Order: sequence, then structure tokens, then C-alpha cells
Amino acid sequence: MAEITAATVKELRERTGAGMMDCKKALGETQGDMEAAIDWLRTKGLAAAAKKAGRQAAEGLVGVAVRGTRGAVVEVNSETDFVAKNDQFQEFVRTVATLALDTGSDVDALKAAQYPGAGTVEEKLTGNIATIGENQSLRRAALLEVGDGVVVSYVHNAVSVGLGKIGVLVALESTGDKAALEALGKSLAMHIAAANPLALRGEDLDPQLIERERSIALEKAKESGKPENIIEKMVEGALAKFRKEMAFLSQLFVMDNKTKVEDVVAAEAKKVGAPIAVAGFVRFQLGEGIEKKVDDFAAEVAAASGVAPKPETVA
Repeated sequence: MAEITAATVKELRERTGAGMMDCKKALGETQGDMEAAIDWLRTKGLAAAAKKAGRQAAEGLVGVAVRGTRGAVVEVNSETDFVAKNDQFQEFVRTVATLALDTGSDVDALKAAQYPGAGTVEEKLTGNIATIGENQSLRRAALLEVGDGVVVSYVHNAVSVGLGKIGVLVALESTGDKAALEALGKSLAMHIAAANPLALRGEDLDPQLIERERSIALEKAKESGKPENIIEKMVEGALAKFRKEMAFLSQLFVMDNKTKVEDVVAAEAKKVGAPIAVAGFVRFQLGEGIEKKVDDFAAEVAAASGVAPKPETVA
């Protein structure tokens, strides 16, 4: 029996693209024989699944789950939107969202968690890739919880219970009536889905984002030809407006487009007879931040034939 070392596991992983634990198991099953281990992975569908790993997965589903005062949201990607309609894929996303209630925002911990009746989450995902026939990936997860209050979830344009393209969680800390808090939380979550705030408060916005906006505002202000002291005031005014529009609590509530969200929360606190604090929110939109590949078939054909593609004309 050949010795099973970290180097041999690494080599098998590089040759097949299968997961580390799968490679280790394959070598164990084949007494360390590299070629036999490759065949073992192929018979299990694991090597075939790994070959799909180079294909981009930017579709899929966002899933949410709430248990008590804790809520989780996950994003699982696939190559095509068609897979999002697959019952097996939907059940996987729903189950993973529930498991994230215990593992939290750590994707590696979530992948290592036990999937009901199917090894780990990562092993189940690998099996799904083999049987469904598309590359899939568990991209991210987030958890919100409160000590006393509610965590409310909302899925925009849900394709099934707790599954859709945009998933939102809102955490409200309060000793007030829970039913009233749930109703408020649902309205706030719908607002977040529509308005896409980038932070809870203006001061919480990413400093790099603020600096980028400052540069844009400065260039615009310079075009006015006004004196430096006026330009500086114009820039600060633009940044104040940006903070107000991008921060959740200072946004105008989408339900009436005239009341600030923080005022909506304050008014509801009077009704429930207890202070309400927005402890946090999470908004996952499917595929955000993934640069989708656009195939230019005409360019590919032209490149293969050595003929430059004819430019398009616009009437």
C-alpha cells in the first residue's frame, strides 16, 4: 500500500479538482493508488463534478431562515436560472439557511456542518453538482440575533417559501408587543429590499465609498468655476446628501416617501409602549458583485477564422 501523504492528497486534488476530504477518502479506498483513486472519484461522480468548477456560477437562490430571536440568510449560486427551479437545489438552499442559524456567518464552518443524512454540507453540494450537472457554490452567509425582540425575514419575488433573488433580515430590539414588532419588521424589510441602504447610519458607511463620492463631488463642483471656499461647501453638501440617501435610518420610508425610517420606528415605539432599536439588517441580492461573463459568439468565430467581425451599425 502506497503511503497517503498530504502531497499525494494535494496531487489528486489538483488532477481531479475534487474536495480534499473526498481525495483523502479515495486514496484510502484504493490503498494509495493514484490512478485507481481518480477512477474511484469518477465512479462517485466527484471528479466529473469538479471539472465543472471552472464554469461561472452567478445564478441560483438566496435563502432565509428564522428561529426565535435569530435569523440567517445564505446565497447559493448555480450556472443557470433553470437550476433555481430544481426541487433538489431549492431543498438544499432551504436546509443550508436553517443550518446557518447555528454556524453563523462563517462559510467554512457552514460547509463543514453536518447535512441531514448526507455527510457535510460541502459533500452534499458536491453530490448535487454531480447529479444536477451544473457548477454550484455556497457563496456567503450572515446571521442576525437579538436578546429581546424579533428578527424578521423577507424575500422579494419568492420562488418558494424562504427562497428568492433578494433576501432581507431586520433585527429589532424591544420589549414591546412581538406581533406589532413583526409587522413593523416586515415593512422595514420590504423597504430595505427596494431602497438598498448601504449602512444603518451615515457614519457607518464605508470610508472608501465616501472618499470616492468626495472625488466625484469635487470634480463636479470644480466645473462650476466657483471659488475654492464655495467648492468646499458644495462638496460637503453633496456628501451629506449621499449619507442621508444611503443610510437606512435617514432614508425616506418607501411606503409614503416622506417620513424618515427612524421617525417611522419612533412612532411605532409609542404604539407598542416600549423603545425600539434597529439592531441591524442584512440584504443579499443574488449575484451582486459577481462579474458575469458575456459570451461574444461572433468574436469567437471571427477569432477562429482570422476574420475581423463586422461592426454593428445603429440607425
